[in-house]
Amino acid sequence: MIEIIPAIDVIDGKCVRLAQGDFARETKYSDDPAAALGDFADGGAVEAHLVDLDGARAREPRQHELFIALARTTSLALQVAGGFRTIEQVRRILDAGVARVVIGSLAIDDPDAFARMIDEFGPDRLTLALDVRIEDGIPLVATHGWATGSGESLETVLGRHRSVRHLLVTDIARDGRRFAFKVASPLWSRAELELQNAAMDHLAAALVAATVRAFVSGVVVVDDLAAARAIVAAHPAVALQASGGVAALGDLTELANAGAARAIVGKAIWEQRFTVADAVAYAQR
Repeated sequence: MIEIIPAIDVIDGKCVRLAQGDFARETKYSDDPAAALGDFADGGAVEAHLVDLDGARAREPRQHELFIALARTTSLALQVAGGFRTIEQVRRILDAGVARVVIGSLAIDDPDAFARMIDEFGPDRLTLALDVRIEDGIPLVATHGWATGSGESLETVLGRHRSVRHLLVTDIARDGRRFAFKVASPLWSRAELELQNAAMDHLAAALVAATVRAFVSGVVVVDDLAAARAIVAAHPAVALQASGGVAALGDLTELANAGAARAIVGKAIWEQRFTVADAVAYAQR
């Protein structure tokens, strides 16, 4: 069974969504994050995911006081992200009652600092968040609110942080859009795919092997969820959280079948494609 984690992205204390991480493409949904958390709890959620988008952009806390206040009043376990740079910032918000802190860009910019956080708080209190773009079959990590490419593959980053137990992966290209089959471009022949596999690292090779479903009229059909399957296969001790692409209840089945432990769901809930109660009931079938 996959756990449903409804999400709130926060800018200036308001619940918003950004289209593919673009601050110029903001949609505001609510002025009251506390009320939203109450609705999530009423719908049967046991956990929520909060993102300080101001903090992610500024690389320092902006909404952490709000998150501390919410942690002290909600019945939900909170996983919070955005703006964390120091052990002291993480300790303060964990001490306030937050369940887990998400570390993203810092783990790329300063791997040693992230490793010290894991040593200090333990792997169950931290979630490594990696935002990826699939380029030529390789999941490449982006940082700082998707604004900057790190130049590193997802597997390279995971290889540096083998003690991680919670991993949140967002497919930037599919954020808020439904998982689907897509056609690789340019078209690859079988020989070209074999050359791709030989050149790629372990995870990328697993990704290509998992994604190729069929050749239809000479066209390679590729499964967007192959990255999730490859991660779970390569890192069985990691609880994968999938974000980006849940737009219908059936997508939850696809994620569960791919091995994801949790699904972060934002836009679909905020735009009333389905309710939290619908998602929880569907996941528990």
